[in-house]
Parts: sequence; C-alpha cells; structure tokens
Amino acid sequence: MDISVVVPLYNEAESLPELVAWNRRVMEQHRFSYEIILVDDGSYDGSWEVIEQLHTEDPRVRGIKFRRNYGKSAALNVGFAAAKGDVVITMDADLQDSPDEIPALYRRITEEKFDLISGWKKKRHDPLSKTIPTKLFNAATRSMSGIHNLHDFNCGLKAYRRDVVKCVEVYGEMHRYIPVLAKWAGFRKIGEQVVEHRPRKYGTTKFGMSRFINGFLDLLSIFFVGKFGKRPMHFFGSLGVLSFFAGLVIAIWLIAEKLIDIANNVKYRNVTDQPLFFIALVAIVVGFQLFLTGFVAELVSRNSSERNSYNVEKEI
Repeated sequence: MDISVVVPLYNEAESLPELVAWNRRVMEQHRFSYEIILVDDGSYDGSWEVIEQLHTEDPRVRGIKFRRNYGKSAALNVGFAAAKGDVVITMDADLQDSPDEIPALYRRITEEKFDLISGWKKKRHDPLSKTIPTKLFNAATRSMSGIHNLHDFNCGLKAYRRDVVKCVEVYGEMHRYIPVLAKWAGFRKIGEQVVEHRPRKYGTTKFGMSRFINGFLDLLSIFFVGKFGKRPMHFFGSLGVLSFFAGLVIAIWLIAEKLIDIANNVKYRNVTDQPLFFIALVAIVVGFQLFLTGFVAELVSRNSSERNSYNVEKEI
C-alpha cells in the first residue's frame, strides 16, 4: 500500500464527508493505493456515525473510536500502530490542511528519501493571540532540539516513512514534537515543505492557551528522556557532585578563615553566624539528595524491560 492517511478528530462530524471525498479524489487522480484512518477521540457530536457511514460506502476508510477524549497524541499513536502504508500522512480533520499537498509530500519521502517532512503554514489564518505564542514556541523548540530547519513543529500536515511512525511513541502533548522524537530515534533526514493553511470551515478550535504551558513542559521531558533516559545518574549525579563540592569548599573556606583569625589574634565571627555557611549547608544537602535521586533512577532504569531496547535499522 502506498499511503495511509491518519486523521485524529474530535467533534468534526460536519467536515468528515468533505475531507474524505477530497482525499479520495486526490488519491484516485494520482493512482495511489491508500487507506484513510479516522481516529475518533471520544466525540459526542455524531462523528462516529458519520465514520461508520463512510466505511460502508468505501472500506478503504477505516475508523477507530476511543471511549473518551484522550487527546491528539493518543489518537496519533493508535493511528500509527494501525497504519499499513509505506508513507504515512497526518492531517487535521477541520479542513485547514489541504489533501492536495499529499502528492508532493509522498514524492519527497519516496524519491528524495526523507524520513519525515513537516508542513510549514507560512501564511496563517489565525489571530495574533495564537500566532505570536506559536512563533515563540517554535523558536524555543528549534533551540533545544537542534532541528534548525523547521519553522512549524506543530503543523498537523506531515509525511513520514513507515519506519518512523513504528519507532516513535506519542503521548501527553508529544504530537507537537514528533520531529524531535524521530531525531532521538535516529531518523535525521527531516525536511520541511510550505503548505496551504486554509480558514476553518466548520466548528471551533479545540485547543486553548494551556497547550503552550503543557507543550513547554513536554519539551523539557523530551529533552531529558532523549539525552539521559538510559543514564539518569549522569544527569542527577553530575549536578549532585557539583552542588555537594561547592558547598563543601565554601564550608571549609569559612572554617579555615576562622582558624587563621584565631591564630593571628584577630577578631572573628562564628562560622554559624555567617549567612554563607547556611548557603553552603543547603548546597551540601541538595547535592546529596540529587546524587541519591540519580542512584534510585539508575536502579529503576536497570530494571526496565526497555533498558536495552534499541532501534535496529538493518541486519544481514
């Protein structure tokens, strides 16, 4: 099969028939073999009934329904697991992503051998309250991830080589960082393509301002897990040792200063009367706790069933 189109949706009953018809028209025009996987993330507006009708009309339209709303990341993760195509295309169900972009995305994956192509909505039809935070968010993600050639990490229209979606696990709010997850998994040929951003035709947006806070926290999680997931002692232990020895050096310096003053018959202050002593004491305690945290995390990691799980690309 050439293409799997994975569409996560939540209360998008009005747009689904038009979206499926548009995808079908593009696929047949370019003679692709395909499937469309509609993942209903706990909708209550009749979206599932529409999906059932679409499946009856065309078995290539498949549906997966959650009992409740789990979020876009969960919907994508389940859709990725079900996808059978050599190239997997993701798009939103609100008709703001154009299926006409699919042939170009498919060509870049199959002919130019990219692992992942992320869409860039260069011209957006969103208010400033959404576009400005998005620009800041993308700048922070580029800086922390090292993927400097992407302008829009959160664009729903993306194309993946099949191996990519089978190797990454998407959860929480991680759908924004699939390029970062792919990079950590060893897929480094990541590209970008300018795509059309269409005005929303039906319904309202399902995301609020809280997504930026949650998204930033998830970015920190990805950065930590990707870099230190299999060696947590290197992170916590390093910080702990630095903090412990910094506090120890300060404490020794204060004590030595007092002893020198006593030997020279100079008026001195008690070590415990100096604020710097308490800062040193806190640094020693915090350093010890960080070291213990790294030790416990290392024990947990060693007992994990995935400690020695690695993505093997080829074997002969």
